[in-house]
Amino acid sequence: MPRALLFGAGSLGIPYAWVLSRAIGESNVTAVCRSNFREASRSGFTIHSKILGNDLQCKPRIAQTAADAARQIASEGENDGQPPFFDYVVVAAKALPSRPSIAELIGPAVTPGRTGIVLIQNGIGIEEEYARRYPQNPVLSTVAYFPATQVAPGVVYHSEVEMLRVGTYPAAAPAAHKDAARAFVDLIRKGGASANLHDDIQPKRWSKLLVNASWNPVCAVTRLRDREFIDSKKPDEKNEEDALGFIRDVMLEIAAVARACGYSGIDEELVDFQISRARVRDLPGIQPSMLADALESRSMEVDAIVGNTVRLAKEKGVPVPMLRTIYLLANGLSESFSRNKTTN
Repeated sequence: MPRALLFGAGSLGIPYAWVLSRAIGESNVTAVCRSNFREASRSGFTIHSKILGNDLQCKPRIAQTAADAARQIASEGENDGQPPFFDYVVVAAKALPSRPSIAELIGPAVTPGRTGIVLIQNGIGIEEEYARRYPQNPVLSTVAYFPATQVAPGVVYHSEVEMLRVGTYPAAAPAAHKDAARAFVDLIRKGGASANLHDDIQPKRWSKLLVNASWNPVCAVTRLRDREFIDSKKPDEKNEEDALGFIRDVMLEIAAVARACGYSGIDEELVDFQISRARVRDLPGIQPSMLADALESRSMEVDAIVGNTVRLAKEKGVPVPMLRTIYLLANGLSESFSRNKTTN
């Protein structure tokens, strides 16, 4: 039976720990926990989902670090003459800059040439460090549509949609890496969740980035949900078209970067589709993850989502003045949270 390590047991990691536990058994799943370590060790995880079901319970193995997790399975001894190893390390932690990096932190759990590294993270251009550090291992890049919130340590509420899109990095990966991606998709489906395999996952990443790199930082800086931002106005003014026009212009800059990178399908038609979805949304609207982090004064995924896009734009010679401004403001806000923690 395959073994899987979940690195990052938060609003995304917890549900996928449950999915993998259903597919391969709780004893073959280890979750690396930080702030919720004590509660997870004692009670496991609980998921309340409008799609998957209510009051779902799972109690996988719990570790504080990837090194601890590796030691746990090493203590079991060899199986069929082979030392135990993780078939998959699933990175579901936020894509935040850190020292050491997440790619370094998972190292003790990665067996060269055998462990597939699955990135369930937002942003663009996040895979290269993993591919460079683990050149013999499959790197699987994913796009998750799974709006969920950890409402208490180890307890997650989920609503609306549920889909994981999976592909290798790079798209032209060896056949063995493609097989690993296919096998992982099969595990997710076996666990009762939805997953699709894509030969090239990057167009899906760029498609999601249109929304993430526009709405996320704007909502965080204004402390408003998307529909609230659209309706923000003086009593005698109609602001909807101004607000949506602003977001549309930002999305068009992102789309221009995507096309410069070779993804022609990220076009004006797709931008207008995303704008139309926001236009019909009821108040108060969606709370993006950066807004949730900002309201709790937590560091935000500004660099992976917006900063990498701005850097790619510079590399490709694409002007993105609006996106660059948003990046500087949102990055400054995120930095203020970090500085407040060090001084308090």
